[in-house]
Amino acid sequence: MTTGRLRVYLGAAPGVGKTYTMLEEGRRRAARGTQVVVGVVETHDRPRTAAVLEGLPVVPRRVLEHRGARLTEMDTEALLDLHPEVVLVDELAHTNAPGSAWTKRWQDVQALLAAGIDVVTTVNIQHLESLNDVVTAITGIRQQETVPDSVVRAADQIELVDMSPHALRRRLAHGNVYAADKVDAALTNYFRVGNLTALRELALLWTADRVDDALARYRADNDIEALWPARDRVVVALSGGPEGEALVRRAARTAGRGAGGELMALHVARSDGLRAVAPAALLRQRSLVESLGGSWHLVVGDDVPAAVLDFARGVNASLVVLGESRRGRVAATLAPGIGPAVIRGSGELDVQVVTHDRASGRVVRRRRRRLFGTRRLALAWTVSVLGSLGLAAGLFVLREDVSLTTALLLSLGLSVGVALLGGWWPALLSALTGGLATNFTFTEPRYTLAMNEAQEVVSLGVVVAVTLTVCRVVDVAAARSVEAARARSEAAALTSVARSVLQGEEAVPRLLEQLLEALSLAGAELVREPDAADDDQGAPSAAGVLATAGRTDAAPVTEVPTDAGLRLRLHGRELAAHEVGVAAAVAAQAAVVVERDRLRAQSRRTRAERERTAIRTAMLAAVSHDLRTPLAGIKASVGGLLTPDVELAAADREELLRGVDDAADRLQSLVDNLLDMSRLDAGAVHPRPAVVSLDEIVPRALGGVPEDRVHLRVPEALPLVLVDPGLVERSLANVVENAVRHSPADARVLVCAEHSGGEIVLRVVDHGPGVPDDLKAEVFQAFQRLGDRPAGDGVGLGLAVARGFVEASGGSIEAEDTPGGGLTMVLRLPLAPTGDVVFVGVDAVPGPT
Repeated sequence: MTTGRLRVYLGAAPGVGKTYTMLEEGRRRAARGTQVVVGVVETHDRPRTAAVLEGLPVVPRRVLEHRGARLTEMDTEALLDLHPEVVLVDELAHTNAPGSAWTKRWQDVQALLAAGIDVVTTVNIQHLESLNDVVTAITGIRQQETVPDSVVRAADQIELVDMSPHALRRRLAHGNVYAADKVDAALTNYFRVGNLTALRELALLWTADRVDDALARYRADNDIEALWPARDRVVVALSGGPEGEALVRRAARTAGRGAGGELMALHVARSDGLRAVAPAALLRQRSLVESLGGSWHLVVGDDVPAAVLDFARGVNASLVVLGESRRGRVAATLAPGIGPAVIRGSGELDVQVVTHDRASGRVVRRRRRRLFGTRRLALAWTVSVLGSLGLAAGLFVLREDVSLTTALLLSLGLSVGVALLGGWWPALLSALTGGLATNFTFTEPRYTLAMNEAQEVVSLGVVVAVTLTVCRVVDVAAARSVEAARARSEAAALTSVARSVLQGEEAVPRLLEQLLEALSLAGAELVREPDAADDDQGAPSAAGVLATAGRTDAAPVTEVPTDAGLRLRLHGRELAAHEVGVAAAVAAQAAVVVERDRLRAQSRRTRAERERTAIRTAMLAAVSHDLRTPLAGIKASVGGLLTPDVELAAADREELLRGVDDAADRLQSLVDNLLDMSRLDAGAVHPRPAVVSLDEIVPRALGGVPEDRVHLRVPEALPLVLVDPGLVERSLANVVENAVRHSPADARVLVCAEHSGGEIVLRVVDHGPGVPDDLKAEVFQAFQRLGDRPAGDGVGLGLAVARGFVEASGGSIEAEDTPGGGLTMVLRLPLAPTGDVVFVGVDAVPGPT
């Protein structure tokens, strides 16, 4: 059976017109004679959406019973039985009600597609699983309903429904998205211009990547090997040399000239695992690439030009950036290097060769890094000199018993041993000395350096050349072995450094400690330079020490600057060149950690300010809307009582007075919660802990609840608790009132307590509709009703205030499921210390007003 085709309308935010566009597409297809039905559409009471829905056949929804509530969901089974050509399905990321055949609506869609039915659906960018954390960081709201990216990527068509932020805010202000009483809060919170702009950019970039994927699939399906550089994608090839940072910056400027440019850095590693550059240099270049918004790629290959070209063609690059060869003229003539080979094989691919101050041997090459210690080199030279003299003397003494072949082998053995011990130059001296001694002792005329036979000249020359070649090979092998060991050591040190970066708030001191251990230093300190801008507004920050490790009382021996205005000062000894590279890598990582911590702090401040703004906005909405109901009730009742020309019966007057009393109580509760939330938001709650008994607090907290609605079970023998009695009393009162409000009229709320694990556990158990697991954390957020409006009036502050007061008293509160249905609030309170205690009466602490 042929599977159905999926078309997705993607939007950056609610209200951009996804559902409207989907319904218009359904009407167009229906006008062409296609059988189109509506599986599920949420109009959200928007007149224009409801109007375009008219005339399209709608399959009735399936009704589900869950904990006493009637919920409706798309009837997938009915759609499968009907088997239309096209089904319109709104809100792809929706979570189905318990009892549905599938947990998520996108699973219903997959079932329809598997049956050969085409589906047109909608989804917002914030519901994509891969972008959940990004959207949370932007908006401060974590989306509970998500859809895997693979489901949307598998769509045959993805169409972006786009709208500018200002146009969407105008549509919202005109009442075309939400009801009038929700517009102000929406404009102030989620629908801020910054949020909408960031979400729009996410949607555009994600859609552009899908277009890029589609282009790549088309080229692969049609065997198109020619480059189609629809986007400026610059590949910079890095060898780890000193010119790498200049190449990265040049490539970044080139990629940034056009919209949508992409920077990709490539390093080709040898297949034998040996590197010609220290890992620290590559780490610095990688950090620079990522700081400029590029991506780092590592491939393995012995043919570097071919590897570079294959990678560039594989990613559909438009330009390859190479550095000019560092070889001198003679070396470049003998071996031109990577650049010319890449240019010869590039074909239609553009190649840019960037010159630099180390190109073509313009600067003196650095002295070769010393591979052996001073003592080892001294020993090698000693063995070379004394061994050569000893060999010459021995050959002279045993000249009658030793043949020329044996003498040459002894000379070869001595030279190889010296090469292993000290490298090329001591071995060269040993080889030349051995050759001269052999010539002096064994060739005619003896005891001179002259030779009579040409054959002897050739033989001796070949043997000396072989000796020198073997010594050179041994020297290179020893050098590679030392470099490999050093590279492993540096890699281990950098791995330890990277591990330290991930270890929480104390990452920078751990970095410095790891560096001291790796390089055997006495001390290190990370300081900020005086002109480094570090605050949120980019103003200069004062110089200061950010972190230290070890002893830093002496003057620093080595200083390593970073691009972020930080400087790493090292104490103890002077570092070798390769050790400076490791220190620079650590300094770069430390700068990243400092920047990360700064951004975290800024994010926390922004989140706190966003929450305060949301609370202030919701408070204004509560004052303007939720307080209006009890005030209106009071005014109506009092007006009825004061009407002079109406004679009220005693029962009517009592009913009106009771209504005034009830409305005043509701108003008092609302005002109390608003004031309490304001105190919590302003940090003005200062608990005064006291040693009290729980049976003193609980009865006072239940004073405002009818006795027939609560069953109390608190043992008198419970240990004492150390809490603020007034705060805990207010918290418990809010929790119990919330439980009573959501419980059936004939069900009683159970309040029980027990001593468990060094704390008092207080439970408030109701048998109401309950709360899904993924929404339990949200019930403690301010102004949350989770779509389940209580029987009375309220602004959704009771549980938020309860959590704030309990946590201020040193306790905690959480929500659990009640066995058999309902919700259980669990309050955990700390025990009072044992020994002599001072009892403070509840009346000594302000209770609830």
